[in-house]
Amino acid sequence: MTLHPPTAPRRAAPEPLARPAVDTDDPPVACPEDSSPPFIRSLGFAAFRLLRPLPEAATEPPLRPLTDRCAAQAVMAEALSVQEGVPPLSWWGRLTGADPLSDESRPWVRGAEGELWVGELLDRLGPEWTVLHSVPVGAGSSDIDHVLVGPAGVFTLNTKHHGGQPVWLGEHLLLVAGQCTHHLRHARHEAVRAAKRLGAAVGEPVHVTPVIVLVAPKELSVRQRPAGVEVLTDQRLLRWLRRRRAVLTAEQVARIRTAAVRPQTWHDAPAPAEDSATLRERFAVLQKSMRAARLRRALWRFGGPAAAAVLLLGTESIHAVLSGL
Repeated sequence: MTLHPPTAPRRAAPEPLARPAVDTDDPPVACPEDSSPPFIRSLGFAAFRLLRPLPEAATEPPLRPLTDRCAAQAVMAEALSVQEGVPPLSWWGRLTGADPLSDESRPWVRGAEGELWVGELLDRLGPEWTVLHSVPVGAGSSDIDHVLVGPAGVFTLNTKHHGGQPVWLGEHLLLVAGQCTHHLRHARHEAVRAAKRLGAAVGEPVHVTPVIVLVAPKELSVRQRPAGVEVLTDQRLLRWLRRRRAVLTAEQVARIRTAAVRPQTWHDAPAPAEDSATLRERFAVLQKSMRAARLRRALWRFGGPAAAAVLLLGTESIHAVLSGL
């Protein structure tokens, strides 16, 4: 709309104060001057800013129940993380079957394989059992290898892979190949933590039995059974669990299970975990390379003449063989 000047003469208005230029494509619009005091205008602008809708906060994905975690999930992730820093083997190392693992990653891989095997055994239990694997607990990166909830009670399982090594058990001591360990103390500590957190979540005391599972030891010599901790080999685990008498009612089992599957029950600040299927696939690739290396070492040990014949074929043939490995 066009504004026409008045026909009556008027005094010249004072020169307006200079205003900062506004970078906009909109046409200028005539607005009446705001005659309110400065502090009123400031309060109005502050209220306007408070009433403006806030930007939506980034929402984290919901936490999945602990039943979705696979056995050895934390140990596999650590093993793969350590192994990523290991340089690849040379073609000669691959041909002769050199171990692809480093000294740092080897114990993690060994521990993961032990937990995976015990996890397979526990998955054979009946539907009356709830089996949780690699349960994060506390405020850091600690975890409990396995937690069981069933009519026979609640159990925390600490898996120890001591394949081919002799184990000696006493009332207060567990020796592996003659070396002292802290297995008994750690197992008791895990059970106490589990009982405290489950009891707080359920609202009543929860008794937890600590169990140490020895995977493939050369032998287990028992001098005296320790008090408050069960020590079993992987071969006796399922039979021992199935023979336990019921100590919890169906209602108690249901309440404890509901609390046990929630990540918030165990950890102070639970975070979403890596997809277990993807992690298992990555670890399976590493295991495949380990098996292939063992096979090549065996071929060199028992098939020396055949290996020498391959070497005589020349470098190009060796590279052709390696490309198919």
